[in-house]
Amino acid sequence: ATGSGTALVMFADNPLVSAATLQDMAARIEAGAAITVGAFEALDPAGYGRVVRANDGTVSRIVEHRDATPDELTISLCNGGIMAVRLPLLFDLLDRVTNDNAKGEFYLTDIIGLAAGDGHRIDCAVVEMDEFIGVDSRHGQARAEAALQQRLRNAALDSGVTMQAPETVFLAADAVIERDVIIEPNVVIGSGCHIGEGSIIRAFSHLEGARLGACCIVGPYARLRPGTDAGNGVKIGNFVEIKNTRLDAGAKANHLTYLGDATIGSAANIGAGTITCNYDGFGKYRTLIGEGAFIGSNSALVAPVSIGARAIIGAGSTITSDVAEDSIAFTRTSLTEKEQAAAAFREKRITAKAAKTNAAKKE
Repeated sequence: ATGSGTALVMFADNPLVSAATLQDMAARIEAGAAITVGAFEALDPAGYGRVVRANDGTVSRIVEHRDATPDELTISLCNGGIMAVRLPLLFDLLDRVTNDNAKGEFYLTDIIGLAAGDGHRIDCAVVEMDEFIGVDSRHGQARAEAALQQRLRNAALDSGVTMQAPETVFLAADAVIERDVIIEPNVVIGSGCHIGEGSIIRAFSHLEGARLGACCIVGPYARLRPGTDAGNGVKIGNFVEIKNTRLDAGAKANHLTYLGDATIGSAANIGAGTITCNYDGFGKYRTLIGEGAFIGSNSALVAPVSIGARAIIGAGSTITSDVAEDSIAFTRTSLTEKEQAAAAFREKRITAKAAKTNAAKKE
């Protein structure tokens, strides 16, 4: 067989092998090694193939556990299952592999001993054992996920992110978290998130597909869904859900709010209990809220609708048409009060309940 360059051999169920490890292995080939083996130090090496090294530190062979001598079984350096091999040397070595071993199998790792016997230099790249976790069961998947999360947390901490309880924070691999962000306990930052410098993500918040500018405050107990786009200094408080919504700088939605398919102007204040009614069962519609607008508590904004800049919406209003800038809009029904009616109402209910109980007993 012919060919040139470097062949990389990997297991399909080792997703955590890092780019840095592969680059290191390839660099060793470029520096003159014929083969580079990926290996790890194991506290309990039972069951793993052992990497046998010569006095100069190069690899002389890899021996499977059941074929190892008692002395070789004491070796803690284990084969990670990946290797980089110069071409066309790989094909020449494969032609010489036999199945003369305890299992009667053809071991790819036998090419190490063959190459060393021919005088080729075999290097070893030693990395953390976590890189070689195999995902061939739900247990393996859970171990790999735990290792990946720890890697992502460490990277975030190293880049200047503060996590008060790192073991409770879960991060997507593509999440971008800028320096001086503070993440409180029990937070999920999912795929597609970008958290701006100096922002605070409070406890029990869940973010996915959300972009935050600098110095935002989110949570606790906030849910940011895909399409959330917040400018600098935005405040999104407890039990607020946001989806496909742009909030310009300084906008606030501090409590108990749903904002979907909306654009919120800078410095707008969204009161507790506000809902953008964006879906009629068939389609989604947008709500536009201008800069500096004030939306009173427990308001329903029925989309499509526009609230002008600096407008004020009275608490408890249902807004079904556009409101001009600098206007005050509210909806009210008249208050009905019947004095002393509460006592009569209670007496009526108590009497009816007693009659029902007596009738049941007679039956």
